[in-house]
Amino acid sequence: MYQAAAHRYATMPYNRVGDSGLKLSAIGLGLWNNFGSVDALANQRAMLHQAFDLGITYFDLANNYGPAPGSAERNFGRIMAQDFRPYRDEMVIASKAGYVMWPGPYGNWGSRKSIIASANQSLARTGLEYFDIFYSHRPDPHTAVEETALALDQLVRQGKTLYVGISNYSGAQTAAITAIFKDLRTPFIIHQPRYNMFNRDVETDLFPVLKREHKAAVGFSSLSQGLLTDKYRYGIPVTSRAHKQTIPFLNSTQVEQTLATVQKLTAVATKRGQSLAQMALAWNLRVPEVASVLIGASRPEQIVANVQALNHPDFTTAELTTIDKILAQQGPIAWGAH
Repeated sequence: MYQAAAHRYATMPYNRVGDSGLKLSAIGLGLWNNFGSVDALANQRAMLHQAFDLGITYFDLANNYGPAPGSAERNFGRIMAQDFRPYRDEMVIASKAGYVMWPGPYGNWGSRKSIIASANQSLARTGLEYFDIFYSHRPDPHTAVEETALALDQLVRQGKTLYVGISNYSGAQTAAITAIFKDLRTPFIIHQPRYNMFNRDVETDLFPVLKREHKAAVGFSSLSQGLLTDKYRYGIPVTSRAHKQTIPFLNSTQVEQTLATVQKLTAVATKRGQSLAQMALAWNLRVPEVASVLIGASRPEQIVANVQALNHPDFTTAELTTIDKILAQQGPIAWGAH
């Protein structure tokens, strides 16, 4: 029987989510990859144990995570029931609805029908009584934002989630739905955007809205699908996802576009005594509106290494200036959706 490390809260920072009472671990574990039906359950269990033992309390799911879609929630629920049930009140568990999940017109987007049905299915797969945060995974261009907001509000009132969030919404879309949540008095607290050194648009579009509305962000794709690690520093390994192009979010062209930039950033990280991945995570957390950054992992050792990003001093002005100059030389990179 799993017993959590007694020292798990000794070093992890916990950041307040906007003006809410909730705090998140500065690093959260995303279950987008490596927690599906095609992945070894024993390794999934080892990664979840390692994360919690290091003070990670935020665990991020979505209805379609896998593969197969739904299997990440199902596997998490199985491990939760066997190992983490005594620690449920120490965990912040989130899920989402909004990307295609089942056939037909109701298994996608942000209608009340789709949001409510998807939340019910996610609760059934995980075996949980409630989520701590439930997100609208993306804005629906064909559904009034009021309908999506009312669906999320209903989940709170039904006791199926404590807080609600949104993901992949622009600054203007965030401002619009925030106004509705204010009128409803819905505990809307957080936005989950793609944010990393190669994806900075949110700094001028979204973050000013979050600051004004006293909301927080939790960033996904924190290491730019592995581009901001040592994996591609010298090219494209034949075992990598970029070489195999097994997912539409990373390919060899993107690696080649960023290779020179990655090498320059690595030099900055080395001077700081960090790996590039550790520096990239710390860089994301320099923004006051960012309460937590999500990491992915394929083995427990990666989680240990990433958490060490928190063990280095704050950036100096000179370091930030150097990083900005390096990134300014990088051209745009095309990305798919999360």
